[in-house]
Amino acid sequence: MNKKNTIILGIESSCDDTSAAILQNDRLLANKIANQAIHEAYGGVVPELASRAHQQNIIPVVHQALSESGIGLDDINAVAFTSEPGLMGSLMVGTSFAKGFALARNIPLIAINHLEAHVIALFIQDDHSGSRIPVPQFPFLCLLVSGGHTQILLVKDYLNMEVLGQTIDDAAGEAFDKCGKVMGLPYPAGPIIDREAENGNPSAFQFNKPRIDHLNYSFSGLKTSFLYFIRDRLKENPNFISENQ
Repeated sequence: MNKKNTIILGIESSCDDTSAAILQNDRLLANKIANQAIHEAYGGVVPELASRAHQQNIIPVVHQALSESGIGLDDINAVAFTSEPGLMGSLMVGTSFAKGFALARNIPLIAINHLEAHVIALFIQDDHSGSRIPVPQFPFLCLLVSGGHTQILLVKDYLNMEVLGQTIDDAAGEAFDKCGKVMGLPYPAGPIIDREAENGNPSAFQFNKPRIDHLNYSFSGLKTSFLYFIRDRLKENPNFISENQ
C-alpha cells in the first residue's frame, strides 16, 4: 500500500444509516448517507427493518460516493468497515459487503470500532472546505455523545483512549428521543429539540439532577422526571406543550 497516497473506502452500517465515504489520506473526498424514514412510524429503530434497508441501500451509496469522488475501483487501497458496536443485523450487512469487496479486489480489510472512529473523525480534512481544519493535539479530552453512547474519553493517541466516565444506564441521545416522544414529536426528536432550544429559556423549568460517582452519567431519572412533569402539566392545562414550544 502506498502510504503517501492511500485511498480508503469506508462503510458504516451500525444502526439505521447506511454510509459510504472515500478518503484520500486525511482528506474526505465524498460521504454519502442513506437514511431510513421507515422507523418514524415506530418512534425508534426496528432492528429487522434496519438490516433490510441496509441491504437495499449499501450498493447505491457506495456507487454515489465513488462517482462524487471521481475515484475508480482500481484506485482503492483498502476497505474500512464498522465492526462494533451496533445492531447485529445491520453490522452484518456492512461487514459482508466490505469483506466481499476486499476479497474481489484483493485489498486489505480494516475493522473499525465506530466509537473510536467518532474521535478520529476530528482529524479528517473536508476536501470541499478549501482550507485545513484545525485538529486537536494529544492528549486531549473528548465528550462522545452519539446515539446510544455517552462517554468522556482521554485520548492519548489515535488508538490509545481511556474511558474516564460514561452513562450507567441510558444515553443522552435516547433521553432526547424518549422525551420527544412524550411531547408527541416525530422521531428522531433530538434535532427538533435542539432547534427549538436555540430560542428557548434554559431557566424556565427545573428537573432533578442525578448524583453519580466520579465522571459517570445517568439519564434514566431525567426521563422519568420529565414524564411525570409533562403528565402533571397536561392535567392542569391540556395545551401546555403547544403553548411552551
